[in-house]
Order: sequence, then structure tokens, then C-alpha cells
Amino acid sequence: MSVRKPVPKTSAATAASQERYVIPNLRNACRILKLLGSSTEGLKAADLGRQLSIPVTTTLRIMSTLHLENLVRKNGTLFELGPVLIQLGNASLAGIEIRTAALPILEKLTGLIDETSHLAIPCDDRSLIVAVQDSPHPLRAASRPGFLAELYCSSTGKCFLAFLHHERLAELYPKMKLTKRTAHTHTALNEIRRESEVTRKRGYSLDDEEFNLGVRCLAAPVYASDGTCVAAIGITAATARFTKERIPEMAAAVKAAANKLSQHLGYDSLNQ
Repeated sequence: MSVRKPVPKTSAATAASQERYVIPNLRNACRILKLLGSSTEGLKAADLGRQLSIPVTTTLRIMSTLHLENLVRKNGTLFELGPVLIQLGNASLAGIEIRTAALPILEKLTGLIDETSHLAIPCDDRSLIVAVQDSPHPLRAASRPGFLAELYCSSTGKCFLAFLHHERLAELYPKMKLTKRTAHTHTALNEIRRESEVTRKRGYSLDDEEFNLGVRCLAAPVYASDGTCVAAIGITAATARFTKERIPEMAAAVKAAANKLSQHLGYDSLNQ
């Protein structure tokens, strides 16, 4: 008796099955963004609807939503790709290059301090974790790659506030939607500004049980060749192991790792 093997689905069949889960207007928004990306001068909402065969009222609603989310911007009557897409595109390109260079550095850092290390890049006014080197400890509290952390209460986020967004603190503050995650979380603008100054002076940021109780994190900035902060290397550990007495030791190790990655990216601190 012969047994019939299951016939694998073709790509066409797979695509057809996925169509059941498509959100029509989300797809239309994606089509609009792709069309705007192919235009060097921008397009009117009516032209977008006509070229993509989308009803005018639907097009206007989609464009209003995209505009509110800064995915498109208006230049007179024309729509263009917005600043958020530029940030996301830059983050994607930068993340690939920096992540590749950072992996052996993170591995060495974790081997040195025996704790989880991670790399983050700025993304849409938050901190995007792009690489994690886990510690050998069975209990770990580190976020996974792809996680977007708030700027005000994460160590890498605080790095970006201090070394990238320092002049924009007052502008960013209303957008942060601050939540007091623990009793240690700073949510007042004067507290965030004061800590940002401290971070700049000592060269590293500290999340002292502000994101999660029982967890301490520390991060240092990574610079590109032009002196711009483009990433941050951080460590995450339970406070039982990462005690306050170990902060100077941990800070030295993290700053050394961040400096090594900065040098790889062409940064020369002596000439800045």
C-alpha cells in the first residue's frame, strides 16, 4: 500500500491563503507610501486615489491618518514621505551595519562581566533593541531584539536623551507619554533634564530599577565618524548581582565596549 505524501503549497497558494487576513485600507496605505516613494515631487491626494483606484473619501481618510502619524508630510497641496519613514529607514540601514560590528563586542563584554549585554539604536523617539548577548544565568530580564523602549526610563533611552536629544528635551517631553513604571521612575521634566546632565558628565546612563523592580541597567553612547550618537551599548542584570558597589566596574566595561564600537565606525574622540 503506497502512502501519498502531502503536496507542498506553492507560493501562489500560500499568497492566496494569506489574502484572508489582509486589511484592505492598511494595504491601501502601504500602496500609497510605495507610490509616494517613487515620486520625486510629491503627489496630490486626488492623484494618489486615481492612480491606485482608491475612492477619494477613503484616500483622504488614509492620508489624514498617515499625516497625523508623521508617515507623510504636506508641502502645499502635495504629499511627500514623512520624517518617521526617514528615521525608520535610517534605523534599518544603521542597525544592520552597527549590529554586525557590535556582535563580537557584545560577546566579549558579556564574557567579561557575566551579564547580558545589548545594542540599541534610536528609532522614532524611542530606543530599538537590535542585538542581545545573553548571560549564562538562568534568570534574565533583558528585552529581546525588536523591542522599543521608552527614552525616559531605559538605560539606552537615557543615553539617547543625553547624547542625541539633549537640545530637544522640552520638545520631546510632551510626546513621551510618561508612566511611572516603578517608585523609582523619574517622570518630571526637571528630573529628566537633571539626570541627562549627570549622564553627560559621567559618560554613561543608569536605569536604577526604573523600568523593572529588581533590575539595574547601564549604557554608554556609541558615536559615528561625525560625532553623532548613533547607538548605545548597555547591560542588564538583577540588582542582587549588579549591586550599586559594582556600578564603577560595570561602567568602565560598558564604556570601553562602546568606545571600541565607536572606533570601528570611524569615530576619533581626539579630533572631535
